[in-house]
Amino acid sequence: QIQLVESGGGLVQAGGSLRLSCAASGRTFGNYCMGWFRQAPGKEREFVAAINWSGGNAIYTDSVKGRFTISRDNAKNTVYLQMNSLKPEDTAVYYCAGYYSTGSRPKPWRDQYDYWGQGNQVTVSS
Repeated sequence: QIQLVESGGGLVQAGGSLRLSCAASGRTFGNYCMGWFRQAPGKEREFVAAINWSGGNAIYTDSVKGRFTISRDNAKNTVYLQMNSLKPEDTAVYYCAGYYSTGSRPKPWRDQYDYWGQGNQVTVSS
């Protein structure tokens, strides 16, 4: 079991950058696939990016490809989301999530994830 705490959100102008961090408790963080999801007002929570247990395989939703990068540091029990070239449509509450897996390919489906952070607001102004 892991507990997740996000940080790094805030307000940024369009075209700017932010880096989200998600710190995990527990000694087996390296056995978890980690992902980032986001939820805008009035919309469903949607997949953004995920990374497998080793950091060797990452997937992204089409709208963030080339702008966002997910990474992890298992020694620090932390997963990151580097967000560049931000757009107003990226405005949302961003959630870190995880599920136990040592498989090679991370999954984009929300129901796959068992553990969730509290959410962190990202606001991009035009």
